Formats: sequence, C-alpha cells, structure tokens
Amino acid sequence: MRDIRQQRIKFELNENQSTKNLKSATLTETVINLDSINPIEFFGVNNGKLDLLKKRFPLLKILSRGKQIKLSGAQEQITQAKEKIEMLVQYLERNGNVSHNYFEQILGGDDAEVVDNFVEKNPQDVLVFGPNGKSVRARTLNQKKMVSLAEKNDVIFAIGPAGTGKTYTAVALAVRALKNKMVKKIILTRPAVEAGESLGFLPGDLKEKIDPYLRPLYDALDDMIPADKLGYYMSTRVIEIAPLAYMRGRTLDHAFIILDEAQNTTDLQIKMFLTRIGANAKAIITGDLSQVDLPKNQRSGLIKASRILKNIDGIAHIELDEEDVVRHRLVKAIIKAYDKENEQHDAG
Repeated sequence: MRDIRQQRIKFELNENQSTKNLKSATLTETVINLDSINPIEFFGVNNGKLDLLKKRFPLLKILSRGKQIKLSGAQEQITQAKEKIEMLVQYLERNGNVSHNYFEQILGGDDAEVVDNFVEKNPQDVLVFGPNGKSVRARTLNQKKMVSLAEKNDVIFAIGPAGTGKTYTAVALAVRALKNKMVKKIILTRPAVEAGESLGFLPGDLKEKIDPYLRPLYDALDDMIPADKLGYYMSTRVIEIAPLAYMRGRTLDHAFIILDEAQNTTDLQIKMFLTRIGANAKAIITGDLSQVDLPKNQRSGLIKASRILKNIDGIAHIELDEEDVVRHRLVKAIIKAYDKENEQHDAG
C-alpha cells in the first residue's frame, strides 16, 4: 500500500513538473524597435500610454528600454500585442502624435471603425490622417482615378454633381502634397457668386460677407489638419483661402491651387485663374454644371475651358457621377430624379 502511495506521489510530481515545463516552453519574448517614431509620443507622459498597453495585455510582461519594447509571455498574446503596437507605430509615422483617447481606441479590440481607419486593406488609398485619427482616402473608383490623374498631371478638371467628393478629394491631395513637402503652400479659391441670395444684404464687412462662400473649404481643412496647426498655416499664409478675384495679377509658384465651384466663373475669370499657375505648381478645378448660378445672359466658363483644353498634355479630365456620392444615401436618389426630369424636359 505504501509503495502504491509513493508511486502515486511520484507520478503527480512528474505530472506537475511536466506541466510546468510545458508552460515554460510556451513562454517566449520579443523585442520591438521604435526607431521610426518618437518613443515619448508612444509611451506618453509618465508612461501613461504604456500603462494602457499593459492594461490591455495583463498576461504579458511589458518593459520599455529606450527606443525598444520587450514583450514576454505566451506567443498568442505577444502576436496580438505586436499587431496593436504596429498599428500605433504606423499611425505615429504618419501623424507624429496620437491622443491618449485614440491610443486607447486603437487598443480597444475589434471596433469596426478603428479597424477601418488603421488596418487599411488598401493603404495606398489613404491620402491623409485627420487630427481625430480618421483616415481620409479615395473611396470610389472615380475618386481613385482622380488621385491617379493628379499624380501624373499638373492640371485636373474634376466635374460632377454635389456630394461626389470632388472638393474633399482635391483638398486632401493638397494637404498631402504640403505634408510631403511637394509644395510650399495651398491656395483655395472660389468665385463669390450668389446662389439665389443677395451678398449685399449679408451683415458684416467684406471678409464676413465672403467667408460663407468659402466655408466648405474650411470644413474640409478642419477634417485634415489639427486646429492649432491650421491656425498657424493660415496666419503665415502657408494656406490661403480667398475669393477668385483676389488671384488677379499673381503668379503662384510651388503651390497647390484649387478652384472650387468653377461652374460659376466666366470665360475671362477661368482663363485668368489658369494663367496664374507658376513653376512647380499643381491645380485642380472642380465644378458642377447642373448648379450654375451666373446671370442668365452669362455662360459658364468651365464649359468652354474643359472643352478647348481637352487634348493638352499635362491637363487631365475626370467626370464623377451619382455613383460617387458619399453623402447621405438619399443624395444619390435626388440627383437621379433631377437628371431624369432634365432629360424629359430636353426631350420635350
């Protein structure tokens, strides 16, 4: 009986030792280098962000050493942690900083928006990352074509109905060019033409009267550049937003220039704009020919310009349609309804 008990104890000891050896055999460690980013931005003040990482992976031993992170623990946990760290590093490489809140969101798991923003299936589609971490990218086939054409040509005509992302994509291309130091400044301009309202009756001085016309351009920039940096760019005229009339007599070198709402330009105005383009400059002209607000006796200069400049090397044309609408789902239906009505009217 004693021999049986001794054998059982010996067996249990051997089993416990085997389990211990098996557990120790599955433990591993890996070192991740943070050479491409500022480690202080990753670890946070007083290691506040690093503590979030440790909280997210409590079964791992996580140590920071200079520009390195050492992970020790089960291989499965290390793989998961490494994936999250790589997402954070990629984000910091593109943006330079990450808020405490967004750091936590990236670590948060399987949230669909976080995955969409940071684990890009087609990272080449991302143009810029906004201050809230949301990716700004070409979403439709024609928007992607617009990006491709802009990379190969100096002047782009992008024509299409409301909501197709013409202006937004153009601004994103301009911001990307500025961030990549391809240009020294961004100039955004629009003709100040009334869409059924009277400019003279609006309150305020000239700037206050003009600003509502330029608001869509400000809104796009707000999505792509942190407020403090945007304010600095505006004050130093690295980014300039102005009515089209302010472009007369200027030569715009090393700039990314966008003429928005070009359907409301006259022949002379759009010619004036196009001849402002200087050395190492790019220009995108956007417009919607279904929303011309010029007086009835004036024809849109965009129609003539897009026609006579069709076959010039370095000038490209892209037409967007209702399939490119990225606003509310009803916008697409509204555009189709109006197009159908116009076709019936023309036929009649």
